[in-house]
Amino acid sequence: MNELIKTMNKLRKHNRKALIPFITAGYPNVEMTEKLLAVLAENGADVIELGIPFTDPLADGPVLQAAATEALACGIVPNQIFALATRFREKYDTPLVFLVYYNMVFSRGLEAFCRDAAKAGISALVVPDLPFEEAVALDRAAEAAGIINIRFLSPTTSDHRLEKICGSAAGFIYCVAVTGVTGERVQMDAGVDSLLLRARKHTNVSLALGFGISNAAQAKAAAQKADAVIVGSALTRKIMDAEPSNSLSVVEEFMQALRNAIDGGDIDAG
Repeated sequence: MNELIKTMNKLRKHNRKALIPFITAGYPNVEMTEKLLAVLAENGADVIELGIPFTDPLADGPVLQAAATEALACGIVPNQIFALATRFREKYDTPLVFLVYYNMVFSRGLEAFCRDAAKAGISALVVPDLPFEEAVALDRAAEAAGIINIRFLSPTTSDHRLEKICGSAAGFIYCVAVTGVTGERVQMDAGVDSLLLRARKHTNVSLALGFGISNAAQAKAAAQKADAVIVGSALTRKIMDAEPSNSLSVVEEFMQALRNAIDGGDIDAG
């Protein structure tokens, strides 16, 4: 069974909510990315989303755009990221998910990309610029390689489309908590509660809230609504703002605050 599915099933069985942090591969450099992955795995991450930098990341806000731009300027290429994932999975059981824009999958070849991702220990792909209606070819390539093409829902998804998306989902469904791009927000979209309720009518797959979750208090609120919480921009901001010598400690502290909040503890950081 796919490692992501196994993990999400295990969490649900024990009535626990998943913490899914996101970082950009190659930011601030490859060596630090490797260290950050270890810190995430050792401080409460149930699944890790690893972004493959792209020149035109249309779903990303300014923080993640800046991280991707810097990673690309440092020369990061997909083969380095596949190798990075392989080394991580040799040491840790934590499932890895690639966030990747479709151009990068297409240019490598759908079957080749999925095959290489699976070989590197990747459990799923999150492709934010590939509409559900155009995902058939990638779905087939992913299924043949034993990985998942993650589905997206947003508060503006129609009921008819939502039912189709839910019916073909696996692993988790990425539920966008705000209308717009990634980035830290004061609050989630007012339509999130309705979105989750509508989705639960059509699927038992875990619902993960992402986009705009900025701190432990918001993570706790999201975990009360959904099955999983995705945190990306806020985590990257922590890395950006920290002194390089202290960034791993800062990430460790933030992860522990998020984990504690999601598990229902008191909020004292984040």
